[in-house]
Amino acid sequence: MRKTIFILSTLLFAGFMLTSAVTPSSYSKTDKALYTTAVADTLSWKLLGQIKYVKRVTDDYPEGVMFPIVNTTLKAKNKKPIVMSGFIIPIDNKTYALSKNVFASCFFCGQAGPETIMGIKFKDPSIRLKTDQYVTLQGTFRYNDSDVDDWIYHIDNAVIVKGR
Repeated sequence: MRKTIFILSTLLFAGFMLTSAVTPSSYSKTDKALYTTAVADTLSWKLLGQIKYVKRVTDDYPEGVMFPIVNTTLKAKNKKPIVMSGFIIPIDNKTYALSKNVFASCFFCGQAGPETIMGIKFKDPSIRLKTDQYVTLQGTFRYNDSDVDDWIYHIDNAVIVKGR
């Protein structure tokens, strides 16, 4: 019985020591800032998907077009630093989007809505990425609820923090 208690105590202590070895307090100053940002301001595809639409008639769309109504949580994150993960979808030779889904199931193929993709403006415009490459980006969040010919969501000044 004492041997069992001793073994269990040792295992619990070892588990505690292992988890405390990788807590944010052991990170460098730069890693702490990234960790704090990632935990505090990471967006999720689920949150981006909490969107509604209203049909409006415009000069360009006399039959009407669906305009997004962005939720208040996302409005509060506008122009603030965020971290977001997803799949890279090339738009042309210089432009990329971040997608919730791989290219075969992305918004353009009719398998998802426009809320499952974000336009990306990289800090380094010469960056080259592959289709369906999974990355985590850090940048400034921006939403668009007035121009139906543009992305609803954007990441400006984006840098890759994981996946390159």
